[in-house]
Amino acid sequence: MFEAPAWLLAKFYDFTGDYTISIALIALVVMLIITPLTLKSTKGMLEMQRLAPEMRKLQQQHRNDRVKLNEEMMKLYQEHKVNPMSSCLPLVAQMPVFIIMFRILHGLTYRPVGAARPAARAVLIAAGRDSSEFGFLPRYISHQTELFDSLVGQREMNSIGLDLARSAATALGDGFATGLPYALLVVALGGIYFLQQRMVAARAAVSPTMSASQQKLMQYLPVVFAIFQVFFLLGLVIYYMAQAIFRIVQQAYITKRFYGHDESLGRQAQRAGETARELAKQDPDGGGGMFAQARRELSSAKGAGATAPKPKATAKPTATTATSSAPARSSRTSTKRTTEPKNRPTPTGRGAAGRPSSRPQSGRPGGSRAKNSSKRRP
Repeated sequence: MFEAPAWLLAKFYDFTGDYTISIALIALVVMLIITPLTLKSTKGMLEMQRLAPEMRKLQQQHRNDRVKLNEEMMKLYQEHKVNPMSSCLPLVAQMPVFIIMFRILHGLTYRPVGAARPAARAVLIAAGRDSSEFGFLPRYISHQTELFDSLVGQREMNSIGLDLARSAATALGDGFATGLPYALLVVALGGIYFLQQRMVAARAAVSPTMSASQQKLMQYLPVVFAIFQVFFLLGLVIYYMAQAIFRIVQQAYITKRFYGHDESLGRQAQRAGETARELAKQDPDGGGGMFAQARRELSSAKGAGATAPKPKATAKPTATTATSSAPARSSRTSTKRTTEPKNRPTPTGRGAAGRPSSRPQSGRPGGSRAKNSSKRRP
C-alpha cells in the first residue's frame, strides 16, 4: 500500500531530479485517479438536487410518519435511478490517499532514534553506507533508486530554496525571516482553497435545504484546514498545493460539462433548488433543513409533555372516614386469631410475670372495693 506510490515517486525523481516537481507529479496522478469518482459524485448530487421539489412534497405529506416517508423516498430514488450515496465516493476515496501520502512523505525524511538505531545501523551497513552519523533513512523506497541515494544520511531535503523536511512552525521558531517563506506558502494554500470553494459556490451546487450558515461553513472549512498545515512538513504543503491547483482545473471542467447550457443537468438542478426553496417558504413548518426538522420534533415532544394532564392527587382520609371504616375492618378481622399484647395486666389481675398486680382493680365486679363495702353493710 505504501511501496507502490513510493516507487512511483522515485520514478518521477529519476526523470526530473527535483523533489518539488516529483511531488507535484504524484499529486497529478492522484487527481487523475479520483476525477472519475468526482464526476460521478457531482452527477449524483445534481440528480438529487433535481428531485428536491418532489422530496419536499413528500416531507410535507408524511411529516408525522417517518417510516412512510423513508419508503416513499426510496421509491422516488428507484424511479429516477438515483443513488444518494454516490456523492460520498470522493470523500471515501481521498481519506486513504491522504494517509498514504502523509506516511510516504514523512518516510522520506525518517530519522531513526532510540531503540531503532541498531536496526537502522544494520540496514546502512548492508547497503554499504556510513553508519557513524545518522541522518535520513528513507522508508518504503528501494535502496537502488536515485531518490534513496539523494536522501540517505542527509539532514535536509532542499528544493526551491527551502527545506521540504521542515514545517512552517519550526522554521518560524528559528526566526521570523527564516520562517516567512514557509508561512507564505501556507497562506497561498489557504488562498487556493478559498478560490476553489468560491468556484463551487458560484455554481450554487449546494443543497436547497442547507441554511446560509451551513453554506458559509462548507465554504470556509478548507481554509481552516489550511491553517493546520503550519505544523505539517513543507513537502506535504507542496503536495496539497499542487493538488488544489489541479482541483481548480477539475472544477472548471465540471462547470463546463454540467452547466454549459440551459438544459444541462446543473441548470435543471438550480431551477429545482429554487422551486424547493419556494415550497419551504410557503410551508412555515417544513423549511430549515435536517437540523431544523430535528429541533421541531424535539420542541413538539416537549410541548406534548407539558400539555399532558397531570394525575389528580387523592384526598387523605378524614377522621370520620377513618372511624366509619374502623368497624368494617374490625368485622373483617374478627375471625382471625389474635394474641394478648405483652406487658399489660391480665384479666385475673396478675402481672406479666404471674405475680399479683399492685394496682387496685377498681370499677370491676368482685374487686377489693366491692368486698369492703359488703363487710360494712349491716
